[in-house]
Amino acid sequence: MASSSSSYSNSPCAACKFLRRKCMPDCIFAPYFPPEEPQKFANVHKIFGASNVSKLLNEVQTHQREDAVNSLAYEAEARMKDPVYGCVGAISVLQRQVMRLQRELDATNADLIRYACNEIPTSNNNQFGRRHESSSFDQNSGLICYPTQWNNDGDNHERGGDGTI
Repeated sequence: MASSSSSYSNSPCAACKFLRRKCMPDCIFAPYFPPEEPQKFANVHKIFGASNVSKLLNEVQTHQREDAVNSLAYEAEARMKDPVYGCVGAISVLQRQVMRLQRELDATNADLIRYACNEIPTSNNNQFGRRHESSSFDQNSGLICYPTQWNNDGDNHERGGDGTI
């Protein structure tokens, strides 16, 4: 603790430097806004105001202050980039990206299932010499593969134009 109070006297914290005031050993901003990160406090001050941040830090428990400051700094930076939506805009962009990637993954999985099912022999010759379509179970993938006529949309290989076999 002695080393941290001596650093206050050597160089004021970013908040005190920005506000052009003397940084006292009990400065509420000093532990969270080091002199090496002046832009962090400048953004927080511009969006929330130094007085509001000071009040907030005094109301928050000591062990939660660092998280509170990091949240304020993140939101302030997001508000600087997007004044209307802030970090909610970034979250929305990420959610849309996740949904798009989920749809892409679902489509790819469906393609893999179709490919796996088309590789498995699904027909047997019955006693009359006609192809007998039945579903099969792929032991390796655990997939139930249905006859080709069920897999292909509108593609009736064994059906005539009127739907008869």
